[in-house]
Amino acid sequence: MPELTAALPDAPTMPVRPVVAGFHPDPTVVRVGDQFYLACSSFEYAPGVPIFRSTDLVWWELVGHALHRPSQLALRDGSPSSGVYAPTLRHHDGKFWLVTTNVSDGPGHLLVSAADPAGPWSEPVRITAAGGIDPDLAWDDDGTCYLTWSDSGIRQAVLDPASGQLLSEPRRLWSGTGGQHPEGPHLHHVGQWWYLIVAEGGTGHGHAVTVARGLSPSGPFAPSPDNPVLTARGTLGPVHNTGHADLVERPDGSWAMVFLGVRPRGHFPGWHALGRETYAAEVAWHDGWPRVVGPLQPAAVPSVETGLGDRVIPLDWVGAGVFPDEVLAWSDDRWLMTGRADERTFVGRRQEHAGVVVRAEVEATRGAVGGLEIRIDPSHAVGLEVQDGTVRAVARIGPVVSVLGDSPAPAGTVLELQTVPAGGPGNTNELGPDQIVAVVHGPGGPVELARIDGRYLSTEVAGGFTGRMVGLVCTRGSLTVRSFEYAGHDQDG
Repeated sequence: MPELTAALPDAPTMPVRPVVAGFHPDPTVVRVGDQFYLACSSFEYAPGVPIFRSTDLVWWELVGHALHRPSQLALRDGSPSSGVYAPTLRHHDGKFWLVTTNVSDGPGHLLVSAADPAGPWSEPVRITAAGGIDPDLAWDDDGTCYLTWSDSGIRQAVLDPASGQLLSEPRRLWSGTGGQHPEGPHLHHVGQWWYLIVAEGGTGHGHAVTVARGLSPSGPFAPSPDNPVLTARGTLGPVHNTGHADLVERPDGSWAMVFLGVRPRGHFPGWHALGRETYAAEVAWHDGWPRVVGPLQPAAVPSVETGLGDRVIPLDWVGAGVFPDEVLAWSDDRWLMTGRADERTFVGRRQEHAGVVVRAEVEATRGAVGGLEIRIDPSHAVGLEVQDGTVRAVARIGPVVSVLGDSPAPAGTVLELQTVPAGGPGNTNELGPDQIVAVVHGPGGPVELARIDGRYLSTEVAGGFTGRMVGLVCTRGSLTVRSFEYAGHDQDG
């Protein structure tokens, strides 16, 4: 059993900055050699389940997706917060394994494997006899594979990973410490003990991480006397809703935890817009139990300038219910986006910073409608839509669709959407997390068409499990996209 290497603080210090910013929830982590790999849930967006690589658990690089082609990922209508829920990423017998639940493509869970986490990943093996969500994989010393999942409590069965067949009847393992929705189980074998990490309290203000242990992967499990081992409920810090954790051991024998959290801004009750992000913390062992002992985080969330380059769609671009390369093609030194019939087709990237400036030069073919958009989902979005030589700033808040301003849009017009954080210069409303500003750059210079409270594009208003996205939308016909640029920055802490 690892020994405690530092005095335990009276209360753990929570991180204030994410290690993977923006809508990247439900993290799962594994180490192979001196490299760490992390995966997150992706819901209605394709490709699904982003995979990151790191050498220090702080700086992460996106290397691929586990569900990276249509044969692996069926999303039906791509409705908000449908699709792929929490995964588990593990390494066993020379291969990477990832198990997850696509609630749009049931029943059961999907299991894929790969020699390289950057891909390619296998076609899914379907585990149809297990319901619920949040599946976990663990192997004992004799090679037996255990599938553990959440379904009105934490359940488990022995699994044949080659066929997806359950080799034992499902049994209930643990129901947590009394918090609602015990879910997100992860099993870890440390010394003589098997540790069961669970999320409780729902992925909101009551979210928490609890731990139990037993002498076998099937228990019986006894809870830690220190539960919850991590929670932000009732605290004053800038990060809340913390939970859904996974543990990992470093090569030097020290331990860390990754988990999700949100950064609400503005006045009571607080509004978070970027979604559930991935955070990390140091872990030490005391009396045979893991305890959070301090934050693990970058010195600052780095600023980013990126765009839609030539010929190759960026790795971090996704589509709502559609793969980007199904609707976006490079032709004649430009991108052409063609919307699907009778749908508002969206492709783009996650908003990962509190303050962003996103610009695009877009031309709509005759009769076409589309442009630049920032959204939580199709019904909670602010966009600049070009149609027949005119650009309109349009806000969608539930069933309400409102045109906030318009302007001529001759060739060469550049569309711009900004988010101005609460407390930032130029923000004239301190109630919400930010303000969203729509600007058109035409022959006469920049013209502000609209400014709207960012609360309308927050999870507290829209609901669901995702976060803000920025990108291109096409409602009808085709768009010519000559440029797309994203610049993001964060306030420290």
